[in-house]
Amino acid sequence: MIKVTRLNKQEYYINPHQIEYIETKPDTTIQMLSGKNFVVLEKISVVIERIVEYRRLIGAFKNEE
Repeated sequence: MIKVTRLNKQEYYINPHQIEYIETKPDTTIQMLSGKNFVVLEKISVVIERIVEYRRLIGAFKNEE
């Protein structure tokens, strides 16, 4: 799970395997496979860094080489 912060400063943890796409419009919006949207304070680059860090932690990249 990765931590994100909603615009109201509330922190959430989301499953990065359930992210369909991320966009900026102008706030960073994360569209989940379930159809839910999360508008977060973090920039896209920060969210991507957290996803990569999480996938390294669980060893996901070993299966993708």
